[in-house]
Amino acid sequence: MTTLRGKTLLITGASRGIGLAIARRAARDGANVVIAAKSAVANPKLPGTIHSAAAAVEAAGGQALAVQMDLRDPDAIVMAVAIAVARFGGIDILVNNASAIWLAGTTATPVKRFDLMHQVNTRGTYLMTQACLPHLERAANPHVLMLAPPPTLDPRWFRDHTAYTIAKLGMSLCVLGMSAEFAAQGIAVNALWPRTVIATAAVAMLGDAVKPGHCRKPEIVADAAHAILTRPAREISGRFCIDEDVLRETGVSDFERYAVQPGAPLLPDLFLD
Repeated sequence: MTTLRGKTLLITGASRGIGLAIARRAARDGANVVIAAKSAVANPKLPGTIHSAAAAVEAAGGQALAVQMDLRDPDAIVMAVAIAVARFGGIDILVNNASAIWLAGTTATPVKRFDLMHQVNTRGTYLMTQACLPHLERAANPHVLMLAPPPTLDPRWFRDHTAYTIAKLGMSLCVLGMSAEFAAQGIAVNALWPRTVIATAAVAMLGDAVKPGHCRKPEIVADAAHAILTRPAREISGRFCIDEDVLRETGVSDFERYAVQPGAPLLPDLFLD
């Protein structure tokens, strides 16, 4: 299978950034895309809403459903899945993209930030996957994709932001466990992570710490996600994929088109050597 035409994807946090890029790439195939995110009203500091994302999906050739929801609310998760299934008849693919970030040490991490990251990243990923399972089990080529890094126990990735690392690696551990748990049902569960920092609103919120010119565009992750999600589910599961490596396997060798500023040195992303 080389296309997502007719497939239904539920993507969390798809109102902007990587989630939106994945949605638009699927839409180019003619997919149905459920935009499940919290932003329903425009925010001058944080561009993009579920409605603008839905419009972008339809402009790209897909069918869109905007669902406003808070991933921290278990009832909202169940309702979002029910709304998606009522509209499109099922769910073929779940992309757990939503994530909260706070890059600070232990004393500089308030409890509300700690809770937010764990509720959105690990708990939200777990509960959304749980809610989608009955529908994925009935899908022809079911995939779950987490935007999460390869697991690591290297202290340098914990030292400066322990709370964030624990929350993010919780998503990775979901891949480790769920890929084995759902193997018999033929549900692929994989992770995807960028080789370099991606220019998104989350990165912009870090201030001058990261210059956009040293980043790649979200489209590189979207193209890599597309390559994974069009593979037979029983042939690829339990993998911790890196965007650049996935695309190299498909024959891509020129990555300059993904650069925000072609020719500029690129910043490696967190958790990668």
